[in-house]
Amino acid sequence: MRSRVPHHTSEGRARAVRRSRRPARCVAALLACAVMVLTACTTSTPAGPGPTPPDGALAQRVRSTPSATPATTHLEALQRIADDAGGNRASGSPGYERSVDYVAGVLRDAGFDVDTPTYYDADLGRELRNVVARTRDGDPGALVLAGAHLDSVPEGPGINDDGTGVAALLEAALRLGPAPGVATTVAFGFWGSEEEGLHGSRGYVEGLTPQQRDAHLLYLNVDMLGSSNGGYFVQGGAGDDESETGPPGSGTVAAVLGEELAATGARAEPIPLYGDDDGPFVEAGIPTGGAVTGDGDTKSAQQAAVWGGTEGEVFDPCYHSACDTLASVDTDRFDRYTTAVAATLARFAETPAGAVG
Repeated sequence: MRSRVPHHTSEGRARAVRRSRRPARCVAALLACAVMVLTACTTSTPAGPGPTPPDGALAQRVRSTPSATPATTHLEALQRIADDAGGNRASGSPGYERSVDYVAGVLRDAGFDVDTPTYYDADLGRELRNVVARTRDGDPGALVLAGAHLDSVPEGPGINDDGTGVAALLEAALRLGPAPGVATTVAFGFWGSEEEGLHGSRGYVEGLTPQQRDAHLLYLNVDMLGSSNGGYFVQGGAGDDESETGPPGSGTVAAVLGEELAATGARAEPIPLYGDDDGPFVEAGIPTGGAVTGDGDTKSAQQAAVWGGTEGEVFDPCYHSACDTLASVDTDRFDRYTTAVAATLARFAETPAGAVG
């Protein structure tokens, strides 16, 4: 996750408003089940959460049956990669390239269709690779996508930021399997250069044809799931304008994630989207939600009363520093989010047309 100005400050709001924005596109043709709860395509005011997808057989399976490889195994692998590459996995570094190879290898071995498309990193002045994996069955014209950034800052290994997001998505993919037997395609994106300009996720979105863009029923961004003094935050549908709330349907994505966190025993708090890797998808009019446990902001007394932890202290004391290692990750928080993310994707995947309301 990039260093940011919190959106609850006036400066943060101004920055969010300054981002280029496009009106929400009409997705009713693909989201037939949600037509009644979508706003008209001529407005940029997002609708509130519509009816959430039901709890089907696939969601029940991924919720109750972890993969044979625990998600923490992937955190350990990313830590080893960073240790062997000078202490970080920053974009363009050997640690980043080895992270790409590791993630692509896990997903190929599991049977997914995997690509490593290139994008241009304007800060480094050269091309780098993302990783994009898709299930082998499902309609390519109806795509549920989740993403996490694969790079760290140069100052540390980035195991919480965002190794936890990467590991959670690998676990979700393994629980779903490469052919989950539903009509919707499920995809996983692992983006580079998030920490220095969103070049990876932006390159992915800008490389889509209009038809491919319209096929994206939703995007779920997963960034920092194990902050040691963290909370349980969901993004989508909350905020002052579309850059913060996301396009119509974003509130439904957040609502499902909140329901799945509740099923693990965690009470979620809705917050605005940050404009990190979610930003390019919001700008493209794709319903967008987010999962995050907090970065350099401080925990309030009310939040400490609900979630535990220390009020007045930052959510992640190792944010963007050398101590962002495996030892700094709250594994209980990480495990709850991992299950909630996997079940959220499964619920949308097995709903006709991947309905988002």
